[in-house]
Amino acid sequence: MLKNVAVALTHGVNAFELGVAAEVFGIDRSDQGLPVYDFALVAAEPGPIRVTPGFTISTPHGMERLAEADLIAVPAGNDYADRGFPAELLDALRAAVDRGAWVLSVCSGAFVLGAAGLLDGRRCTTHWRYTDLLAQRYPKAAIEPDVLYVDDESVITSAGTAAGIDACLHLVRQEQGSKVANAIARRMVVPPHREGGQAQYIERPVPAERGDDAIGGSLGWMAEHLDEEITVDQLAARAHMSPRTFARRFQQETGTTPYQWMLGQRLLRSQHLLEDTDLTVDAIAARAGFGNAGTLRHHFLRRLGTTPHAYRRTFRGPCSLERSE
Repeated sequence: MLKNVAVALTHGVNAFELGVAAEVFGIDRSDQGLPVYDFALVAAEPGPIRVTPGFTISTPHGMERLAEADLIAVPAGNDYADRGFPAELLDALRAAVDRGAWVLSVCSGAFVLGAAGLLDGRRCTTHWRYTDLLAQRYPKAAIEPDVLYVDDESVITSAGTAAGIDACLHLVRQEQGSKVANAIARRMVVPPHREGGQAQYIERPVPAERGDDAIGGSLGWMAEHLDEEITVDQLAARAHMSPRTFARRFQQETGTTPYQWMLGQRLLRSQHLLEDTDLTVDAIAARAGFGNAGTLRHHFLRRLGTTPHAYRRTFRGPCSLERSE
């Protein structure tokens, strides 16, 4: 269940990362039939809370508000990698996980979760600039430096800044279905799901995905032909490259392989069809490019941890979004 969302604020919290959680969970989109979250900003230190850069936030909500949250979001903050955090906040984060609530960090907010002991024995990530420091500070954590976010049980950690959007939408998709996550993403004018990891942004902060770019053009063509068998040789020929060069460029631009990119897009199409149509699982498998229900079920279980039938039962409810959204 994901209805009650609280964002824990300490001095120095970054405005953009705070805005990520506020934009995904704090906006009333009921006019589109989307969920409305009981959203609160919580002062984890005496207020008003100083925000980077250069303004303050006053909120009526204190630490007691965290005890009722289904999700506690922890944004990044100035010097979070080097400072301490209130014991009451760390206790609240541990208690949330113990009672089955979600905890989600954005960027350097992972250091707050680490201070609470929530990264010990868990897979996690943070901004690529801080992954080595996080590993040194919390050696029991399993740091994954190249991903956009990690979901390990009820603890979600995300990489730098915009990866927090990916993590929040992932949680919405998992709890409320791809239709809700995609509608929120559409309102935010962001991709509902990005393949690849943050490695693509270390050497190329602005990866080229223009329509006239060879790889950008390939992505568009692949998205239009998900139901077909597509090989790297075929894609390379269309892009006028050797297969090796194409595969290397694709990895640099997207952070993943052509196969993994296609797999992610096919799963998304399958989710849409399961939610929006009465097609059989076999028909959906064919339209999404999996060929048969057995293959679709295999990838659903491996990537999403559930079956197509179970997914349909969960997310195809009586209330549906308008087709025009």
